[in-house]
Amino acid sequence: MKKLFPLLAILLITTAMTAQNTFYDFTVKDINGKDFDFSQLKGKKVMVVNTASKCGFTKQYKGLQELYEKYKDQDFTIIGFPANNFMNQEPGTNEEIKKFCSTNYGVTFPMMSKISVKGDDIHPVYQWLTQKSKNGEIDSKVKWNFQKYLINPDGTLHNVIGTRTKPMNDKIINWIEGK
Repeated sequence: MKKLFPLLAILLITTAMTAQNTFYDFTVKDINGKDFDFSQLKGKKVMVVNTASKCGFTKQYKGLQELYEKYKDQDFTIIGFPANNFMNQEPGTNEEIKKFCSTNYGVTFPMMSKISVKGDDIHPVYQWLTQKSKNGEIDSKVKWNFQKYLINPDGTLHNVIGTRTKPMNDKIINWIEGK
């Protein structure tokens, strides 16, 4: 029994350290404040985007919506995370953001509650997205609004796409289409 205890302790610690090892292990609050369990997306390709309403790249909402409409029935979705981390470009409340997105861009892809995507108060989802020690693939930094993270159907991180790359870019479409 004395020999089993250290092994059991190691097993429990290892399990705890790897408990949140895929994107689909997270549950967050959507823009309406309701739980959104990412496990419901298992088997889909997911693009995660940090968004802002008062940014030079805000026009990308249009391309994101076009991409979502084109591929939403092909095991693909987009998850928007409003964030106010860059020059106060997302100062609104969740309700204001929701209204802005639907009124100006007809956004129907899932939008989550406003979070922080960097710094001391970085949201756990973005900790996972940006830290190789958590996602097992890549270390990255969120450099600006509308940075894109591509999640494979198995919940692993595939790639990070910069802000300047538009949603309908061939690199993204080829990934969605499996080319």
